[in-house]
Amino acid sequence: MASKRLLKRDVNNVFGDIIEAAYIHQEANPEEDKAKTEVIVDEAIADFDELIVKINQKDVENKSQHFKEVEKELEAKAEKLIEKVNAL
Repeated sequence: MASKRLLKRDVNNVFGDIIEAAYIHQEANPEEDKAKTEVIVDEAIADFDELIVKINQKDVENKSQHFKEVEKELEAKAEKLIEKVNAL
């Protein structure tokens, strides 16, 4: 079972890396439309907030199962955002 602290750290690191990759692309390609990277950053922040709220839920019957579901959701959201960054 992942602990709440480690899961929060993973969420923070994953979305932080995605945001950093989007800004690196933006800096490396200043002639491209910055709105595309801003949309990805905004989506990453929204997904981060959503997952942190789920991690902090108090009314969970089985914490282990709940954290596993959050981990799966983190993977799915991260993959989707990474695909968008790679498509820039």
